[in-house]
Amino acid sequence: MKEPLTLVPYDPHWPRRFEALATRASAALSPLPVRIEHVGSTSIPGLSAKTIIDLDVVADPADVPEAVRRLSEIGYVHKGDQGLAGREALLWPPRERQHRLYVCRADSPALHEHILFRDFLRANPEEVKQYERLKRALAARFADDRVAYQAGKASFIDAIMARIANG
Repeated sequence: MKEPLTLVPYDPHWPRRFEALATRASAALSPLPVRIEHVGSTSIPGLSAKTIIDLDVVADPADVPEAVRRLSEIGYVHKGDQGLAGREALLWPPRERQHRLYVCRADSPALHEHILFRDFLRANPEEVKQYERLKRALAARFADDRVAYQAGKASFIDAIMARIANG
């Protein structure tokens, strides 16, 4: 049975947790030319979130299979693209605190959207407040239905992405 969806207030330790995870992944990936981005709600100062750090490993398309292989060697479990071309999902190693790690092609639309959305929210604290209110309402309503929770956020995210696209 899955735990109910719980949001907690922003934790100033989240960036350090990201850095620790990114440092380990970077060491395993060396000397591949990659960058690692902190994405998702834990990357937005002041935003409540589930306590799950999201990392996007950005790699040249030709290096993605090797990056997945190297991360598998340190305990990550490859789960495929899960329906998003250009992004390979990996399950965190056993006995570790839950986090999400994706290896993304540098030209991946999913990666591009993660970065644009994150950067927009970081620059717009009023939008962060609106997003937080929406997330809290959805979490209260759909605590046991993560699919519905995600779907409920989609219109807000789509509206932000449209605003970004229209400059």
